[in-house]
Amino acid sequence: MKILVCISHVPDTTSKINFTNNNEDFDTNGVQFVINPYDEFCLTRAMWFKEKQGATVTVINVGEANTESTLRKALAIGADNAIRVNVNPTDGFLVAKELAAIVKDGGYDIVLAGKESADYNGQMVPGMLASLIDFNFINGCVGLEVEGDNVTAVREIDGGNETVATNLPIVIGGQKGIVEEKDLRIPNMRGIMMARKKPLQVVEATGADAKTIAQSFEKPAPKGAVKLVDADNLDELINLLHNEAKVI
Repeated sequence: MKILVCISHVPDTTSKINFTNNNEDFDTNGVQFVINPYDEFCLTRAMWFKEKQGATVTVINVGEANTESTLRKALAIGADNAIRVNVNPTDGFLVAKELAAIVKDGGYDIVLAGKESADYNGQMVPGMLASLIDFNFINGCVGLEVEGDNVTAVREIDGGNETVATNLPIVIGGQKGIVEEKDLRIPNMRGIMMARKKPLQVVEATGADAKTIAQSFEKPAPKGAVKLVDADNLDELINLLHNEAKVI
């Protein structure tokens, strides 16, 4: 079984975010980048299939050279090899098209990707990819089992979970639950040293066109000052909650 895990290179959520060039470009100065958390859950599940069922695991990123440190971390966690498609990932359609070209040539049985990236939260790429390559698709996946060509998956829906059955090949949009946080793996020294010797292939882009352009970015407005209300002044508290906070 061949598994491809899509890895997004995203800012750590503790990083301070700023924009440059009249708020048209993201300022990467001082920003720590990590594996997209949803992708990390998927990678951990792929490692389970590698250890229990002998699957081979390839990680892939659509991005420029600065993303290779993130791919190396995925290799240190245990992936067998890595691919970087050399292009600036300006929108979801471009990413899906470049991934589709790799999947078509690679003969993969399962493509695992986080349901969305933690930077843009678009939730577009897994579904578009599945459509482009004509694979079965399950999004919001919180449980996955594979026996031969048979796939049983659990996906999150409003009010609960739904169990579905389908067949390979398949694209999975995963999230927390496909593994739990306690199961995530931290690269050890041996893994880091081995990752340096594992193949990381750089592939030139196919030239897919982006369908959207980011015109500008805007940070959320700062939170207003805290208003303190005397414990005995219940009427004032109700007035503020009703007329200013508009929560009652």
